Amino acid sequence: MSHIRLIATAKANTNIALIKYWGKRDEKLILPMNSSLSVTLDNFYTITTVEFTDTLTEDKLIWDQAPGNYEELIKISSFLDIIRKKSGINLHAKVITENHVPTAAGFASSASGYAALAAAATKALGLNLSHKELSIIARQGSGSACRSVYGGFVEWQKGSMEDGSDSYAYQILNENAWNITILSVMVASGQKKVSSRDGMKRTVETSPFYKGWLSTVNEDLEEAKKAIRNRDFVSLGEVVERTALKMHATMLGAIPPIIYLESGTLEVMNRVQELRQNGFPAYFTIDAGPNVKVLCQPENESRIKQALMELGSVQKVISCNPGEGVRYLSEHLV
Repeated sequence: MSHIRLIATAKANTNIALIKYWGKRDEKLILPMNSSLSVTLDNFYTITTVEFTDTLTEDKLIWDQAPGNYEELIKISSFLDIIRKKSGINLHAKVITENHVPTAAGFASSASGYAALAAAATKALGLNLSHKELSIIARQGSGSACRSVYGGFVEWQKGSMEDGSDSYAYQILNENAWNITILSVMVASGQKKVSSRDGMKRTVETSPFYKGWLSTVNEDLEEAKKAIRNRDFVSLGEVVERTALKMHATMLGAIPPIIYLESGTLEVMNRVQELRQNGFPAYFTIDAGPNVKVLCQPENESRIKQALMELGSVQKVISCNPGEGVRYLSEHLV
């Protein structure tokens, strides 16, 4: 008796938000309070194989060559349910994921993880989706995953429809259109005390500064898009740094306050500002964690990297450039 095997493999790169998404208007559909903008990174990625088969009685998860934890499996199963429903094929799946993302605090693998999972699962079930459609599905696993569907500079528009049909990402500039360097500066490792999801919720519900963030973020977004289209590095850097600090200010106002910044974070921020004063344009951004991403121009990369590595709190600096969007890897089938 022959069995059904529907299988596909996809690779997706992670991204860093230049204009942050902070706060949801719908927790279940993962609809954001504000639009956001990111750059996809070339060196951090996830490769995922999904095999739907009639030989399984439940979904299985293999995460970096070990069985995935139960909590993650439940989340992935409910995400696969969205794709099963869309395809009309109700088979259980084996999901094999390889993460090439430093998952220390602030280096989230969920963006690349859910973009790769969405791409592999939809391809395996024969759904030939547009990037826009794939972006809408990936968003329901992890908000930032909708941006990892594309390479280069990407906007996730928040949309206004209750069903989320107009909340998806699109590309502003492809990965070959403008080369900048993104240095991922690791100052701490270990689990965050407050997850991004919980931090967002607490900030939206309790921070008096959150309305100020929402009232200015669209202006910041437009400024950043204009800078990207004009390849204006200084204008982009200025708005990226400003908006990151504003986002962390909203968290400081939460009840109780959320502090992701550590002494090493502040040390890197100060060094970046010193470099700028000395004629080396560099700008920082910080997600919901202690680690810092530093934007610079390729010609200044080695000098800036060296200056950051001299700091006692810096464990590692990894260089990235704009990376590609989702790719299908038939040769990688497991």
